[in-house]
Amino acid sequence: MLRPPLLLSLSLAAAAQAPTTPASPTPLFDGKTLAGWTTTGGRYDGPAQWTVEDGCLVGRSASDGNGGLIYTDRCYHSFDLELDVRMDYPFDSGVFLRMRPASTGERGVQVTLDHRPGGEIGAVYSDEFLAHNEKGETHYRRGEWNHVRVRMVGHAFWLQAWVNGAQVTDYHLPADAKGFAESGCIGLQVHGGEVNQRTVRFKNITIRELPVFDPDQFELGDGSALRPKAGWKDLLGKDLSRWQPHGGDGSGFRLADGVLALLVDGQAHELRSKADFTDFDLRLDFKLATLANSGVFLRAKRDDSNPAYSGCEIQILDDHDWEAGTNSVLKAWQKTGSLYGSVAPKIEDALYPTGTWNTLEISYTGTRIRTRLNGFTLYDVDTTEVTPEQGEAFDKRAATGFLGLQRHAPGGKVAGDAYAWFRNVFVRPRS
Repeated sequence: MLRPPLLLSLSLAAAAQAPTTPASPTPLFDGKTLAGWTTTGGRYDGPAQWTVEDGCLVGRSASDGNGGLIYTDRCYHSFDLELDVRMDYPFDSGVFLRMRPASTGERGVQVTLDHRPGGEIGAVYSDEFLAHNEKGETHYRRGEWNHVRVRMVGHAFWLQAWVNGAQVTDYHLPADAKGFAESGCIGLQVHGGEVNQRTVRFKNITIRELPVFDPDQFELGDGSALRPKAGWKDLLGKDLSRWQPHGGDGSGFRLADGVLALLVDGQAHELRSKADFTDFDLRLDFKLATLANSGVFLRAKRDDSNPAYSGCEIQILDDHDWEAGTNSVLKAWQKTGSLYGSVAPKIEDALYPTGTWNTLEISYTGTRIRTRLNGFTLYDVDTTEVTPEQGEAFDKRAATGFLGLQRHAPGGKVAGDAYAWFRNVFVRPRS
C-alpha cells in the first residue's frame, strides 16, 4: 500500500484563483437517459441503483445496502469537470478519476464528497487518504444544490477541486508514485452502507477536455494552446517555415490559429521538418475525420524512399470506422499509435472518439522508442529486439532524419475539405 511522503491538509482560501478553461464544455449527461454511462469496468463495480429522475442522475444503494459507481463509457486524461450535486444527509459519495478495470491492478483517485458526521469534502483518496480535508465541509451547503469543479492534468497528476467557487483541493501526486492508472474513466459514487434509500443527485455534468501535458514542461494558454517551457521547440507556430512539403506540387495543407489541417485536395505526400533529429521527445495533438489515414514519420531519409521504412512511422488512423467503412480487417500494428509494421499498441481503448482531439507523446533515444496515446503507454521497446513484419530491421534504418506528418489523403471517403488536424506540435531534442 502506497504511502505519500507527506499527508497534506487541504484547507485553502475561498478566494484562490481558479485556472482558465478553454472553449465550451461538452455535456456528459443528457438529463434524460444513462447514455454514455456504465456501471461496470471501473474497479469499484457494485449493485448501486442509478436512475434518471426530473433531469437528474440519481444514485441509491442497493436493497442490501451495497453501493457502487457509475462510470463514463470512455477514458479521459486531462480535463476540467463541472457538476451540480445534492445529497441527502448523511450520505457518502465522491468523484472518481482515471478509473480502470480491476484486472489491470491500477488505482484511480477520488475527490471525496463524504457528507456525514466526521466526513470530508474535497479530500484525496486512493485506497487510503493521500490528502485530508477537515474544513472542506464548510463550503458545502446542506440540503441544497452545490457546484463542484474538478481539474486534473499531468502524468503524475495535479488534482484541483472547487466547491461553490472555493478551492478545497490542490494535490500533486509524487513523481515516483507507483500503481496509478495513466488514464481512465470518470466515476460517481454511492458508498456502501447507505440506508433508507437516501439519494445523491447530479445534474449539469460537463467536461472540457485539455491537451495532455505535464505542468513542469508546459503551461496551458488561451483555448487549448500550450506554451512550452525550457527545452521544447514549437514546430508549428504562426507559419510553416520549419517545414517543407514533399511530393507533387507540395499542396494539401492549411495552417490557421495554430491548427494545421491536412486537406483532402492536394498532391503532397507529407510535410518534412527542415531540421533532422536523432534523439528527441515529440508531442502533438491530432483530430481525425471519419475514415482518415495519416501518420508521424521519425528519423526518415531525405530521398524518395518510403519514410515509414527508411525511418519509422507512428500510425494515425480512424480505428473506430476503418474496418466497416473499407470492408477490411486491420492488423494490430496498423492501428493508431502502432509502430507501423512492427509493434502493436498494448492498450486497445486509448484512441478517443472520431472528431475528438487526441495526444501523442513519443520518445526516441538511441534504439529505444516509447509511445503514449492520451496518457496511456502503448509500448516501450528496444528496436534491436523487434522483428518487423514489414520493412527492414531497425539497425538497417536511418539513425537520424526528418520528422514528418503524413498526408495520406483518402480520396472521396471523407466529408469536408480536411481529414486530419494537428496542433501543439513540440519537439525537445536530446542530441
